[in-house]
Amino acid sequence: MSRNEDQTRLELINPKLRDRGWTEDLIRRERTVGGADIIGGQPRKRRGRTDYLLCLPVNPGQTPLAIALIEAKKEAEFPTLGIQQAQDYRRRFHVPFVFSTNGHLFAEWAEDTGQTVDNLPLARFPTPDDLRTRYEALKGYSLSDDRAKALLMPYKGGEAARWYFQDAAIRASLEKIAQGGSRVLLPLATGTGKTIIAAQLLHKLAQAGQLRRTLFVCDRDELRTQGWTKMHAIFGDNAQIVTTSDPRKNARILIASYQTLNISDQDDEPRFWRENYSPGYFSHIIIDECHRSAWGKWSIILTDNPDAVHIGLTATPRIITGGRQDNPARQADEAITAHNIEYFGEPVYEYPMWMGQEDGYLAASEVVRRVVDLDQQEITREDIEQRTATDPFTGQEVEPQVLEERYTAQQYEEKLMLPDRVRAMCADLFQHLLDTGGPHQKTAIFCVRDTHATMVAQELNNLYQAWCREHGQWPVEFYAFQCTGNPNLRPPAADLIPDFRGSNASHFVATTVDLLSTGVDIPNLENVVFFQYLQSPIEFYQRVGRGTRTGEPRGSKLMFRIYDYTNVTRLFGQPFVSRARPTREGEAEEPSVVEGLPRITELGIPFTTRPLPGLIRVEGFDVHVYGDGRMIVVEEGGQEALIPVEEYEQRLAARLTEEVPTLDELRGCWIWPDKRRELLERLPGDGAAVRLIRALREQDECDLYDVLAELGYGVAARSRAERAAAFSYKQRRWLRDLPGQAASVLKTVAYQFERGGIEELETPHLFDVEEVVRAGGFNALLGLPLPPDKLIQETKARLLAP
Repeated sequence: MSRNEDQTRLELINPKLRDRGWTEDLIRRERTVGGADIIGGQPRKRRGRTDYLLCLPVNPGQTPLAIALIEAKKEAEFPTLGIQQAQDYRRRFHVPFVFSTNGHLFAEWAEDTGQTVDNLPLARFPTPDDLRTRYEALKGYSLSDDRAKALLMPYKGGEAARWYFQDAAIRASLEKIAQGGSRVLLPLATGTGKTIIAAQLLHKLAQAGQLRRTLFVCDRDELRTQGWTKMHAIFGDNAQIVTTSDPRKNARILIASYQTLNISDQDDEPRFWRENYSPGYFSHIIIDECHRSAWGKWSIILTDNPDAVHIGLTATPRIITGGRQDNPARQADEAITAHNIEYFGEPVYEYPMWMGQEDGYLAASEVVRRVVDLDQQEITREDIEQRTATDPFTGQEVEPQVLEERYTAQQYEEKLMLPDRVRAMCADLFQHLLDTGGPHQKTAIFCVRDTHATMVAQELNNLYQAWCREHGQWPVEFYAFQCTGNPNLRPPAADLIPDFRGSNASHFVATTVDLLSTGVDIPNLENVVFFQYLQSPIEFYQRVGRGTRTGEPRGSKLMFRIYDYTNVTRLFGQPFVSRARPTREGEAEEPSVVEGLPRITELGIPFTTRPLPGLIRVEGFDVHVYGDGRMIVVEEGGQEALIPVEEYEQRLAARLTEEVPTLDELRGCWIWPDKRRELLERLPGDGAAVRLIRALREQDECDLYDVLAELGYGVAARSRAERAAAFSYKQRRWLRDLPGQAASVLKTVAYQFERGGIEELETPHLFDVEEVVRAGGFNALLGLPLPPDKLIQETKARLLAP
């Protein structure tokens, strides 16, 4: 009988690798978090993927450097089989060499050759010295050089202080710096810890003696606070926030906003910057959210420090098109700051949203598309004249001559206040909340403008109060609340956000414009709602990113929903390209959400208080909202794409029945951990999609086996509790032939299936469970015709039997 994957690794691969110099300390196991399953209404951690990296020893006491990925296959499989998968993972781990082996032969793909070579005996596997020589030739430096020293420095807090993709991003950045590069672009999805990456990157540079002074610059107070928190955790009091009264010149790491540095677009002269930081003052500059082009003159930070290493962090690397050709100042500014790829060069490493969702570091998402019938047509002057049109600030009727000939959906709530539309959309959303767990879900609603956010919060509070009266519930305070940058808002947004983030008893629905779009972490956000039209993929992804965090505690949130009332989810997978917006001489400004709409800015950037010309309130429309399908976000061609849930289920079922044609084969595969893992990896979404389908079908009480059985073979799914209860009477004859105590133990083992499914019977602590110990424990299974491990396998097979 040939060896399975684990046996092949232990008995064939590891000994031969050791013979070639790859000792245990040079083989790093990287385990993904694997996300969480919701079982019995509670999150339960699921097993993540384990990948094996080969690391180079350089100097005693220094961290070995990851340079290769090795994919182990079963002994009976073709040795080259794992190369394709390893090449995919190569980008994730940022390593130049990948190998696949079945314990006898191996195949190699290498960045220095660009070729796959196969049919090589494992006894001739490259040694650490072999790969070091090739690595150094590929990168153009020696690992003994001082310029490579930072690569080998340990992390603050040890290896457990980072995730695998954060380590890959840091290595990629330090490699470019070691090669003499001074501009580094790091695009990683929102929620993946870009600030942690920056802090650990600086720590390694500091340990290597290559860090003099650093500026971490951002354009949001919330981002500045987050930056300081992460930097202070590593550098202590050597990391300080710059204030207008204290430039913190004694600190090594300075965290500042553009506004504090006196270089935002409201200032003609960057006096604070000029007076405190001479040219060449900083050795490293980190630009957070570098996709937001220039706020006025902030590019002076870069031009005053041309020899510094410039590092750009973003979730959405930006390309600007259509700048004014007659504005030299604008063109010069864009040449430095606006076009990320042109300025920083190609990203050294990327980790998009779909990858984070697949790995379990980001929550999966379901898209619920809704259509507002009024938005499918224009509103004409004649339509308005037939209804009630008033000035929303005075209540006076509007004269016909001030009306425009027609208004498009993109102008609704910008130029026309439509209370009937707001009521219909809010009622539709509130019903969805009731249908998916109740009204008390953390929800962010993106509105068109401040007045729109006010109306939406008011309407949702009315709906909530009516629901509470109907159901005898005591209403919570601040159920729905406006959270915008309006300086007249009371309480101000800065006081509301902490409760929205942390309270489980209030502040459930925030209506905003763009205040919550970046820089505000709400880990337990369950819904992202678009009542706002968007044209920019950048702004769309920034808003969606509010929902991707996996909860607090981390891993407690499996998924979130995107409610799309304005067809914004069409922007999934679109390139991050924005058209430049006309400005006054010398200005540079971010495109607004809707062309011509005053920008409602976030904390740290003043709110635009100019009047709202031509705003008209119109009532008397009969508005209806209807469904346009449920979609899920998947990866296609290396980017996010939307497909209907039903179509995805069909794809999943087709792949499943291709891999295991019959239900009996699925059952036979499912009881073996390695076979089950391999099957899930071959299904679309690497198993994460099956778990998402389970959540969407409200089958959280089922093992994934039953979800797949229903999808692929039309067998009605049964809950874990049903299977555990049926075991005793369905298997009565088999149990009767066993000694009494052994039968009792196996019945108790079967009931562990109810707790967590098949994996609950595979934990090494199974026989330490109190109920199992009480029934007789491991010793009760000794001395029988079948050994204990075979009895557990038989129990699993019988649990899943029809």
